[in-house]
Amino acid sequence: MSTLHSIYLAPMEDVTDPAFRLLCKRFGADRVYTEFVNADALVRDVASTTRKLQISDAERPVAIQIYGRDPQSMSDAARIVAQAKPDFLDINFGCPVKKVAGKGAGAGLLREPDKMLAITRAVVDAVSIPVTVKTRLGWDDSSLHPSSMTSRPFIVDMAEALQDCGIAELAIHGRTRSQMYRGEADWTLIGEVKNNPRMHIPIIGNGDITTPEQARLAFDRYGVDAIMIGRATFGCPWLFAEMKEALSSPEAISFSFPHTMAEKVAVLKEHVDASIAWIGDERKGIVHSRRHFAASPVFKGLYDFRSTRIALLRAESRDEVFAIMDDIVERYSSTCL
Repeated sequence: MSTLHSIYLAPMEDVTDPAFRLLCKRFGADRVYTEFVNADALVRDVASTTRKLQISDAERPVAIQIYGRDPQSMSDAARIVAQAKPDFLDINFGCPVKKVAGKGAGAGLLREPDKMLAITRAVVDAVSIPVTVKTRLGWDDSSLHPSSMTSRPFIVDMAEALQDCGIAELAIHGRTRSQMYRGEADWTLIGEVKNNPRMHIPIIGNGDITTPEQARLAFDRYGVDAIMIGRATFGCPWLFAEMKEALSSPEAISFSFPHTMAEKVAVLKEHVDASIAWIGDERKGIVHSRRHFAASPVFKGLYDFRSTRIALLRAESRDEVFAIMDDIVERYSSTCL
């Protein structure tokens, strides 16, 4: 592990592209992950999929994540990924969305543990780089309770089995597939995996970590080796720095991060420009960035903001977006210090 309190950017489709990964890296993310890569499409050399393999040295350590349901195509895809020379190759056994899990990939494999393990072994055997796994607690609520055969919850047994396949690390999202992103993440089961004396690989906890206080609790109470931050980073890539400062990590002094509204808006503008450059189209780059505007804590709780918010989310040119942001700073910054 790279630091005492390692904090990773979770892989997220349509979010963790190079533009956003580099921003999060700058503000202290210890590891970043690509969007997930469809193994079948990668083997077929689909251009939009192979483009996701583009990584840079500035992002390192960086992981490329793949998903699929066939051991052969997953091992073939793993070999292709290895040519891009990521620091880690991550297997997605956690995506809950219907178009993935409903087709038996991602979290869908939680219903087929034998196939899940066969895929893991095939990928580990196919490459020499470290292979990691990201998964969930199980398919539904029945996974949370001890089974009649082992008297332990599903994830405790599965973690051991995945470790036996040769993976280097295991990340666990504290929800089942049936929960999607509803309810609260169950960190007690993540802690049970981490504190299992049979486990010797690092355990990464994921789910509902949105504040520095929650980050500290995850480390102190559950003993995880790292935490993974997902949706809380939308419009807030500096969250890593805020957490590291609160955790008193030595790395916190090696970079600065924004404190005022004007400074944070400047980072959002930088992200817009980076997205436009990555996508190669001004309007598409702005549309791609909108989820960050919508979720950014910079604009939360501002008085009489509804019409401005609508205008910001409808703007389609860089000049228009930046003009609205500048107006927001002028109108509200004195009340948000």
